[in-house]
Amino acid sequence: KEKRRYQQLLDLRNAGEISDLRAQVKFVLIPAQRDPVTGKLLERECSYYADFTYVQDGKTVVEDVKGYRQGQAYNLFVIKRKLMLFRFGIQIKEV
Repeated sequence: KEKRRYQQLLDLRNAGEISDLRAQVKFVLIPAQRDPVTGKLLERECSYYADFTYVQDGKTVVEDVKGYRQGQAYNLFVIKRKLMLFRFGIQIKEV
């Protein structure tokens, strides 16, 4: 499904409807937490990898291709989706 979407986005880019198409773009939602005295890592960063990002009509679009909307993996995605909106003001487009 993700491969099909990528081909669709390539067609849109080639037609000039979108630009700056990128895949697997990393967004750091919560940075790593370190002990202020020792510098020891207490918690690793929490990040989200967008399937695709591109610019359409002057606006950055972040897409995530989903084949399901249930289960533990989807529940984790929902939390990260909410963090993306809170931290960056970006609503993820589910495809």
